[in-house]
Order: sequence, then structure tokens, then C-alpha cells
Amino acid sequence: MKKRVLLSAMALTFGLALTACGNAGSDKAADSGSKAETEAAAKVDGDVFTIGTTGPLTGSAASYGNSVKNGATIAIDEINAAGGVKVGDKTYKLALNFQDDEAKEDKAVNAYNNLMDSGINVFMGAVTSGSSLALTDLTAKDNILQITPSGSAKAITENPNVFRLCFTDPLQGKMIADFVVDQGYESVAVLYNNSDEYSTGVYEAFKEELNAAGKSDLLVNEQSFTNDDVDFTTQLTQIKASGAKLIFVPGYYEAAAYIVQQAKQQGIDAAFVGSDGWDGVLSQVTDPSAVEGAVFLSPFLASDPSAADFTKAYETAYKATPDQFAADGYDTVYVIKAAMEKAGSIKSDDLIKAMTEIEVNGITGKVSFNADGEPNKEPKFVTITNGEYKLFD
Repeated sequence: MKKRVLLSAMALTFGLALTACGNAGSDKAADSGSKAETEAAAKVDGDVFTIGTTGPLTGSAASYGNSVKNGATIAIDEINAAGGVKVGDKTYKLALNFQDDEAKEDKAVNAYNNLMDSGINVFMGAVTSGSSLALTDLTAKDNILQITPSGSAKAITENPNVFRLCFTDPLQGKMIADFVVDQGYESVAVLYNNSDEYSTGVYEAFKEELNAAGKSDLLVNEQSFTNDDVDFTTQLTQIKASGAKLIFVPGYYEAAAYIVQQAKQQGIDAAFVGSDGWDGVLSQVTDPSAVEGAVFLSPFLASDPSAADFTKAYETAYKATPDQFAADGYDTVYVIKAAMEKAGSIKSDDLIKAMTEIEVNGITGKVSFNADGEPNKEPKFVTITNGEYKLFD
């Protein structure tokens, strides 16, 4: 494939973290073989390597997209300040073109086409599973390396050009089920979003693993909800009647915040466990005691000493504590850098091949990638204690 390189970066004066352009760009799929683009690429080749990303910068999932964008920006700033990325006999500065997709599949397609029209070298995205699934076949057709920092649906990586930094939904479900069994919980209820690929995938794998472990009797109640639901009274009433000692909510922090607070209002005396979408839930609850003792899976904890430099840089730049999505964005940029260096080239075929030949010691853990596009890394469980995130012992 003849690569598109950076017309947009020139127009934006090589901005490191470009403001999201929404979906105002063209809906027309990019034609990577056009003569005009080939000539333009030749003029700027060797100067800038553009990372294109789509994710929610507005809407209900905006926290995830903004965190990824901020984390990626810090990594790009660091790399460029250190001189850029040496690839063969050329040195590239990195640039980020981040398009808002509002975590909606149709908008993600438009945003991706806009990125390809503008010229990008690699696609770091999408941020959410639904958007990533909508784009994975398009990136395969364009033969561009795709690395999602946080899209966890299993089918995202089915094409050979696609990799992910985060855990898959099935792996999360399995690890959480093993955790529940190891901790000796006597009964568990599940409340999941049946209109969301992420939540459903984690739930199904959780149930499968309990069955495989001969612990299906632990699951005493299963309830569901749909996108944009904010009233969980009916589901929680059923869960309370079941007597479950643990409530598993595989989902994102916004729904989780409503659920834990309404559970407290109903006087439900049960522990909570969540998937990695819970990261950030403390900022969503009005009463932190509602999530006291909750445990969720996460590859990152800001207070971990190994992440001290990143956390300090993030807090200085954005006046906020970084979450795992910020860490995912940061690490994914360094993975791209490692692939560029290993490949000795910025051609897509070379970058894709290099992905299975690198190992990066990131703030979300040491990571390498297998031929299926999946990461090899260790999980962490985080608990909420006295209104703070702590590593679960």
C-alpha cells in the first residue's frame, strides 16, 4: 500500500495533540493509490509520522477518549523532546490526529475515513469496542497497522493487521470468575448491559468459566440493562431478593456509579466486583462510600511507584489523576515507537510484522504480542478504600 503521510500535520504546524475535528470531514473512503497523494508523501517523507486515532471526546464515554488522548500526548511530547524516533537513517517526529467518534459506530467510520483522507501512518484505535469493531475490516482493506489501546471485544483482532494493548473481554471474564472463586464468595448476581459488546462479552466468559470450574451454582441471579439506562430499581430488587453476597457488574463507570448508589439506597448489603470499565468510577459517584470495598480489574494504578513519573506529568498537565485509559494511550505510543525501530521502516507491512517481535516495558506492565494480535501481560486487581484506589492484596 502506498502510504499517506501527513498533509494534515503540515497544515496544523505539526501539533502534537490535535483538537478533535468531529465528523466534519469527508465520508468518502480514502484512495491510497492516488498520484497526488504519492507526490505529496514524497515531499514530507522522513519528517513526521502521524498517529491517527478515533475515540469519544464528547458524549457519555468522553472520559475514555480524553484520557487516551491525554496519555498519548504525554508520550509523544516525551519522545519528540528526546529527539524523535530513529528509523533506519531517518528520524521522525510524532504527531497525533485524534478525531471524535462519540463512541458511535457510524461516526467512527466517518472519522476514520477523515483520518485516512488527511494522511496517517498508523491507526491507534478505536478507543471503545464498538467503534473498533466497526473499523477493523476497513483498516485491513487499507493495510494499515491498527493498535487499539482499549477496545477489548475479541473479534477486533481477527485481521492480521490488528493488535490490542488491553485485555480481551473473554480474558477479563475468565480472570474475574477465577478471582470470585479464589476469594470464596458463596453467591453472586450479575448485572450487565445486553446492548453492549464489551459488557456482554465479559459476562458470557465469566459465566463460562464458572461452569468450567464446576461453580455454576454460585451464580444465583442474572439481570440486564441497555444503553442509557439510569434506573436500576427493578434489577436491584430482584438481586436483593436472591440474597447474593456479591454483585458483578461488567460495564463502564457511568452505569456502575448509578448501580452502586441505587444499591446503597435499597439497603443492599453485598460486595461489588467490576471489569476494567470501572476505572474512573470514583469521579462519578456523589457518595464515595457507595463504592467502598469494590474491586475491579485494571492493568494500571496511578499510585503504583512504577508509574510515578507518568502520574506526575499527567497531573501537572491536566490537573487530574490518570486512569488506565490514559496509561493505555501512553503505552500504545511507545509500542508504536518500538515497532518503528524494530521494523527499520514505516511501511505498513514492516510495522505489522515487527509487532510480534517487540517487548515494551510499559506503565501497564511488560507487554509483547502474539500472532493473533493479543497482548501478553499480567493483570492487576484494584480496590477502593477510603475513597482511594489501592492495589488489592
